[in-house]
Amino acid sequence: EINFSGSSVSLRLKEASFNLDHRRVIVPTETTFAVKVQHSVVNMMFEGTTQCELAWDFQGSSPILQTTPQGQTPAQANHEDRRQVPLLIKDLCQGRLNLEVSSVGGISFTQASTTREDKVGLYDWKFFNAIVSPDDDSPARIMDVLHDKKTMHQLLSVIELINAEIERALRYFLSKFWRAKEIIDQEGISDPGQVIPGYKLARLVSLFLCGDTSEVGEVLPLIRRVVAGNGLDVVKAKELLRKYVEAYDEWAAEIDRGVKWAAVMLGPMTITQPIEESKVSPLSERINPCCYDGIPTAKELYETLQDKPQLPLDQSFSNLVSRIAPYMSLRQVSYVLHLRPARDWQPFDLKRLRYVYSIKKKVHEISESYGGLSFMPQSFFVSIFLGEATRSSLRAAAANQDTGHDDMVNEVVKVEKRTALSSLRQRRLRGSMRVAGEDDFESFVMSPAGRVASRVDLSSLQPHFDDPDATPHTISKVEDLLGDSLL
Repeated sequence: EINFSGSSVSLRLKEASFNLDHRRVIVPTETTFAVKVQHSVVNMMFEGTTQCELAWDFQGSSPILQTTPQGQTPAQANHEDRRQVPLLIKDLCQGRLNLEVSSVGGISFTQASTTREDKVGLYDWKFFNAIVSPDDDSPARIMDVLHDKKTMHQLLSVIELINAEIERALRYFLSKFWRAKEIIDQEGISDPGQVIPGYKLARLVSLFLCGDTSEVGEVLPLIRRVVAGNGLDVVKAKELLRKYVEAYDEWAAEIDRGVKWAAVMLGPMTITQPIEESKVSPLSERINPCCYDGIPTAKELYETLQDKPQLPLDQSFSNLVSRIAPYMSLRQVSYVLHLRPARDWQPFDLKRLRYVYSIKKKVHEISESYGGLSFMPQSFFVSIFLGEATRSSLRAAAANQDTGHDDMVNEVVKVEKRTALSSLRQRRLRGSMRVAGEDDFESFVMSPAGRVASRVDLSSLQPHFDDPDATPHTISKVEDLLGDSLL
């Protein structure tokens, strides 16, 4: 467990600049950054959360982006050759963010202020959440920012110094975007359902293309053709675009791809033929069932657990359930734990079952929450999780090893004195240095399921755990079917 609660760090820059070829970013003098951790606990069970406060202050100024002609550096160029622009608008030159990190590594902002503490407006906490952790309200907030011409002109000025061609394209698209917004407002449209009638949609497209309704007669047949399921008339659509789009010749290839993409999206779909089921028996029926002796089915497992509920479980059965727990689903492990009271299990087996349940539960939570900027810290959380799982796996292997493998037992027992990665590297190195056969190599690099599937004589794995005639060697073969699964 790692506890960062109460930690704080602050940074004051007396003078700072960053250079990249002919570009330079100048940070205002006495700029300050501060991080104050109110609560932060990280452990391998993913139960900890983090709340911290981030603050910045550029002392009323904005960082400056300077550029010079190619081949010159900002420090060597004359003042007349330098071009510069502020990177931030005034509202973002000072602020404070209160962010939270969930137990699975998700970032979200609960409060944020810019310029002053009680700031509520375009750049409040919802703006930062829309960028990092989008929710249902994020699209509306992003649209508000795109409609803020002051912010967009500032952004275009910065992009112009970086790449003039990209700036020109973005400026063109933004101008059309603002024009579309003005047309929608003038027509009194506030809901997408108000655009559904064909004539209304044709009127909007005509106003957007030429500024009046003169092209309604040309646009309406295109819309009716799509609604009828006959697809988009690509030739007619290109003619309209060529007539009213000034940059058509310059962007002919890109516009052509866009029209063809729209034609595919709006065109009729080919009905897929029904899939013919091939009559193949399940894998479980094709393999000799004798090789599964010693491994209970779900039905046998539940029947044994429900039998004689007033008596504690047999020690061997308790150990078996704890060992096969990694191969069970989250609902199965939860059911097994709630079916019998804690006193019916062996202490070590109960601890292992609860451990497997907590891991499967966190894996399920991660499967529902991952990816994107909002889960950037997740890799750090997962690394702690996997590291502890690996160490626990090696401890379990040390407890379950056969007495005939003294060297391997000694190697694993030393895990407390060095890292898990060190033990794994030593194990792999020792295996590569000895003269090993093909079967030995496959047993090392393959998973337990892979090792079983690669065996030729599966019928040799027949003895049951409770068979008094089974030898230790054959029992170890059946145990190898289960593996350890890093748990």
